[in-house]
Amino acid sequence: MVSSLITTSYFFLSLCLIMMFSYTYSFSHSFVIVSILWLFIPNSITEAVPYYNAHRCINETTYTPNSTFQSNLILLLSSLSSNANSITGFYNTTAGLDAPDVAYGVFLCRGDIAGAKGCQDCVAHAVKEIQQYCPNQKKAIIWYHECMLRYANKSFFSTMEQAPDAYFYTDLWGTVNNITEQDRFDQLVGETVDDLATRASNDESGIVTRFATQKVDFSAYWKIYSLAQCTPDISGSDCNGCLRHAITYFQRCCVGKQGGRVFLPSCNIRFEVKPFYNSSIAPAPLPTPISPPPPAPTPLTSPKGKGKISSQTIIAIVVSVVSVVLLSVGCCFLVRRARKRYYTIEEENVGNEITTVNSLQFDLGTIEAATNNFSIDNKIGQGGFGQVYKGTLPNGKEVAVKRLSKSSGQGATEFKNEVIVVAKLQHRNLARLMGFCLAREEKILIYEYVRNKSLDYFLFDPEKQGQLDWSRRYNIIGGIARGMLYLHEDSRLRIIHRDLKASNILLDGDMNPKISDFGMAKIFGVDQSKGNTSRIVGTFGYMSPEYVMHGQFSVKSDVFSFGVLVLETISGKKNSDFFQSGHEDGLLSYAWKQWRNGTPLELMDSTLKSSYSRNEVVRCIHIGLMCVQEDMEVRPSMASVSLMLSSLSVSLPLPQKPAFFAHSRAEYLSMQPTSKSREWSVNEASITELYPR
Repeated sequence: MVSSLITTSYFFLSLCLIMMFSYTYSFSHSFVIVSILWLFIPNSITEAVPYYNAHRCINETTYTPNSTFQSNLILLLSSLSSNANSITGFYNTTAGLDAPDVAYGVFLCRGDIAGAKGCQDCVAHAVKEIQQYCPNQKKAIIWYHECMLRYANKSFFSTMEQAPDAYFYTDLWGTVNNITEQDRFDQLVGETVDDLATRASNDESGIVTRFATQKVDFSAYWKIYSLAQCTPDISGSDCNGCLRHAITYFQRCCVGKQGGRVFLPSCNIRFEVKPFYNSSIAPAPLPTPISPPPPAPTPLTSPKGKGKISSQTIIAIVVSVVSVVLLSVGCCFLVRRARKRYYTIEEENVGNEITTVNSLQFDLGTIEAATNNFSIDNKIGQGGFGQVYKGTLPNGKEVAVKRLSKSSGQGATEFKNEVIVVAKLQHRNLARLMGFCLAREEKILIYEYVRNKSLDYFLFDPEKQGQLDWSRRYNIIGGIARGMLYLHEDSRLRIIHRDLKASNILLDGDMNPKISDFGMAKIFGVDQSKGNTSRIVGTFGYMSPEYVMHGQFSVKSDVFSFGVLVLETISGKKNSDFFQSGHEDGLLSYAWKQWRNGTPLELMDSTLKSSYSRNEVVRCIHIGLMCVQEDMEVRPSMASVSLMLSSLSVSLPLPQKPAFFAHSRAEYLSMQPTSKSREWSVNEASITELYPR
């Protein structure tokens, strides 16, 4: 009761502080300041509410409602929940007698809360949510900060498994308060988690817990907290192997970050710069004395035991009173500030969602000044949805200003789509949206300025191709794969780009790729992976056959576009223009023929002949052909692609024949049904094609 009161009080206090700081600072800076204050709130006053990380529904088989398996699954989940008080924090069991209706299940709580209420709460929460996230699924897994719960229709007990997986990074402050000496920080993280993997698998405690934590000092201000854990039913060597595999994920997602976590079915590992586990796990309590002496009276307790007021209660009361006072003062400041601010937002059903990113809104006058009133001298690009200008903000920051055409197809819906999607995306291989402007008839997006323009600017220009040596091209392919993996699986929502192409890959000063242009993106729930449309949008040469023919788009249609992009990056030739360069077939058919003939390097750009890695080039061609297979079901996921690119030891299945490529738009359209109900909008122009400077 007192804990809840204190936590509520701190919430209102935080709200007050945010409003007060917002008077002087921006909302985002105010949030950072108050977040720092929250770090000093004792862990004891926060409630043990399970923090959801991810879930995976293994869509191999489903059960029918009211079936025997469903009855067994309900019994299984009930048994797991009722045994969540296990002192080990781990429990596995089965329900049912006859295959294939037997249900197998397990839960694993974080080692520092094993047997505690936090474990019980997490398991109970997981039992409810896994049925909502994965209805009718015979295999599923869900991860929280505090626990993992898993079930299946086949036994997985005592078996080390590394898939499915989920991994995330933590970037607490964005560009504020970044850790200095990041290389040394990353090295210390690597050494720490390496030691943890050994400790967790060796069971130093003498009890099979497969759990270890460690806190190390990085500087006077920063500490690194880390944790590693395996399910206790697997062997020490399997635990070590699982954790070593999990550590490799940090190299993909978490270099340069202030935290990271990886979840696999048999193990998990995590590091942060603030405590996330109980670092003072108490030993077993001593036997209670037969006649314990009464506690000595203190100024806050009555010897008679009546009218006791704990220090926590007094703190809660004081904080609550102060919060009310600050809330009143803060409201006055907020109202006063609101009167000074003016936003003209169009009412085309954009309203509520746009307000979630109001802190990113720029004044039109600021944008006009930054671009010299959209001067032709500042124009750096022209696309199907408008023009792109280089701008310089008052603080000297260079930006790319995307001014949407009033006559373009992108109205409020597409504009809202791009703002809401991109504003929530945080990944080094995605172009960063810095803000937007909605004023009068203007719809404007403000992006970070990427100095080296787009991939097609170099890739398809014979005079500039030489600037992209193989190491840069290999890095670009890997970066695009990581960015697409984030969109498909690691962002808050599953996002299908639908227009992945060379001109939508921007290159920063170090030639690192950044995926841009999300005006055509489709936002899905985490469990949804495909959809249908009657309006085909995209770019000729990159669209998958199922999308062109039937309007079916999915993560696998993005994979197809990625495969085309890989083959273009290796060959230096554009898919839609390849046959014009003297070849009878398109790029995909030509790559397939060379692969079948055992001469895949014939596909390679001639400028790469002097220096390249044969194994890397052949492997990338192999992966590209797997991505452009006609059957979408056999195309790999972006998670598999990223793994295949990062690990040369992973074996690759043989690709099947790629999809048919038409030599012209007319040929493409001739393949379609004659129904007039389908609306065609094949975009042969880049959304953001940058002009040479």
